[in-house]
Amino acid sequence: MKHGLSALFRTLCLLLSLWLPLQAGAAPQGWEVLLEPAQLDNILAATPQVRLLHVTGDYDAGHIPGAVSAPYAEFRGPGGNPGALPSLETLSALVQRLGITPQTPVVVIHSGSNASDFGAAARVYWTLKSLGVKDLSVLNGGFVGWRTGNFPISREASVATPSTFEPQWRDDWQVTTQGVEELVASGEGRLIDARPEDFFEGLQASTGRPGTIRGASNLTFTNFFEGSRVLPKAQVGEVLASVTQTRAPVTVSFCNTGHQAAVNWFIMSELQGIPNTRLYAESMTEWSMADRPMDNQPNRLQHYWHMTTSWLAELIGS
Repeated sequence: MKHGLSALFRTLCLLLSLWLPLQAGAAPQGWEVLLEPAQLDNILAATPQVRLLHVTGDYDAGHIPGAVSAPYAEFRGPGGNPGALPSLETLSALVQRLGITPQTPVVVIHSGSNASDFGAAARVYWTLKSLGVKDLSVLNGGFVGWRTGNFPISREASVATPSTFEPQWRDDWQVTTQGVEELVASGEGRLIDARPEDFFEGLQASTGRPGTIRGASNLTFTNFFEGSRVLPKAQVGEVLASVTQTRAPVTVSFCNTGHQAAVNWFIMSELQGIPNTRLYAESMTEWSMADRPMDNQPNRLQHYWHMTTSWLAELIGS
């Protein structure tokens, strides 16, 4: 009898040891990749160990209680091209300082100023996902949405207990310049330029040559927003229906430095579940610096004429 009880006890212990890690790694109840302020408030009441990352806006002026300051610039590359990835060593030190492990539920919070501000949260989300963090979310409407909902606000700084997480980068959601070159040559990819139309048409350029990657379609990232909030899912689907090459095996989102493009990546990959959607992090800043295939390239006279007339219009309007 004692032997039977002992065997049963060992079996129960084994089952418990298998069950606990699964529970520890499970997303909190009600978790979604895009959370409303009320949803987040409910989750925090039940799961206080959720890590809140305040990535843009004045952290000291107010933040969600328990949020840690995680400036967006720390997730970005060098000044020559902030879209490029920091080294794995740099990113590892960052997630360790923020107390993040693969099982840590993380909500990325932007200030909520505008649609572009959402891009910072989406880019941080993409980076953490590629580093192996499993449960990630972005707060819809950002901190402005939280404050408007009259949820608690703190001005007391929070510091996370550092982790020992040693991430390994996954390429599943990234495409390199070489990869884009191969897609352009084969014509097999769906290339989506997230920039405003003037940039896509080659009428404006912030870095490198004006124009866009050969064969790309334009889907300006702001089309998915009303103010700083993402549109309801049905309306998002209607916006995406306008993009050509919907059956392409690979979808690539790009912009100037992988910021606006992170919005389109998040919408397509995470909200709509379009398979094999990738972010070209270095985007046009790197692509246009070499003699790579481009569309919508104006001659110099056209480019400078547009810049001059736009400047004059702004001057007169002001």
